[in-house]
Amino acid sequence: MLSDAVYLAMGIGALGAAVVPRLVFRRPLSMPMVFLAAGMLIAVLPVPAVEPERDRLWVEHATELCVIVSLMGAGLALNRPVGLRSWSSPWRLLGISMPLTIAATATAAALLLDWPLAPALLLAAALSPTDPVLAAEVRVGEPTDDKDDEDEVRFSLTAEAGLNDGLAFPFVLAALAVAAASGSGGTATDWLGQWFLVDVLARITVGVGVGLVTGWLLGRMFFRARPSALRLSEHMEGFVALGATFLTYGAAELLHGYGFLSVFVTACTIRAAEHSHGYHNVLHEFTEQIERLLTAFLLFLLGGYLIAYGLPALTWQGAVVALVLVLVVRPAAGWVGLIGSGTDVRERLVTAVFGIRGIGSLFYLAYALGHSDRFSSHAQQLWAVVAFTVLLSVLLHGAAATPVIRHLDRLRRSSPPPP
Repeated sequence: MLSDAVYLAMGIGALGAAVVPRLVFRRPLSMPMVFLAAGMLIAVLPVPAVEPERDRLWVEHATELCVIVSLMGAGLALNRPVGLRSWSSPWRLLGISMPLTIAATATAAALLLDWPLAPALLLAAALSPTDPVLAAEVRVGEPTDDKDDEDEVRFSLTAEAGLNDGLAFPFVLAALAVAAASGSGGTATDWLGQWFLVDVLARITVGVGVGLVTGWLLGRMFFRARPSALRLSEHMEGFVALGATFLTYGAAELLHGYGFLSVFVTACTIRAAEHSHGYHNVLHEFTEQIERLLTAFLLFLLGGYLIAYGLPALTWQGAVVALVLVLVVRPAAGWVGLIGSGTDVRERLVTAVFGIRGIGSLFYLAYALGHSDRFSSHAQQLWAVVAFTVLLSVLLHGAAATPVIRHLDRLRRSSPPPP
């Protein structure tokens, strides 16, 4: 009976993932809000709920799969070629806003929750990546032929999320290193040199390198291979996107690089291989469908966890940390990072505010807790704060995204073009 009920729920969920985005289109709602609310409603019934401390391993891999699929879709959707000037806003958000966000969030956790450095840094690192997939209005749409088709807000948030899902990893590993050093009686900086050389420089280099090489090879294969059987762009099969995703992610991880970063770089490199080809739309559409199913499934389970375990375990101090991050830290850090970028004041404000937290945060926390037992005394609160932050972000950003972005679009259309 239980397995039959699971199949029924999966069928309803899959149909809902197709119908709900169309029902909430142009309304102050989002698909994540609906599925999160559905999970919370179902949780009041006598049904089992996910407990991430007990089910950590599959939570880690389910969220990992969702993140890498969304990264492939994000990279394929970006129309603007990669460059120092053309991508100046994402570079600023990564190089300035992200470290400021981590530092401020770790400080808030240490002060409000009275945590030592390691768990405070882990919380900040897990909550540092943004996730625009949870508010469809603030991400880039389908691939187009026009390289200048993207407005700055959608482009910046999509590119930022594509890159910072990988660049949050060094800070997660820093939290693990701090915990290991404190447990072994070492000084607080014993880990710093090796962390910078290996976890920052070497692993980022490997991730980017694998992404560039794999993307170049796959681009040649898809669009220029002489045997037609290898020139997959002529066959228009969307599931090839999953093959590219798993190939580059697995290769980067086996070489001890950052697979998240590699997947996004691969997607951007494939897109650049033949920028205007219609095959990009096929690949993007397939990844978007898989991503939507996985996101709906995970948020439904997250809603159940919040009612059964997360909200009852949440302290008021943890709730304040989440509120400070979403309402103060990210907007302030985003604004500071974009100073001097040349973007319009309104666009800068929207980009700074919509630093959405989502599935990536759940993965990083599950990963870290699986690689160290030194966070066990803080695990329950870590899960509660991270889950509440995602809930808060989904509700606030999901409700605000549609009216805010539509208002920006109207202003953009009514403004005269630059001379």
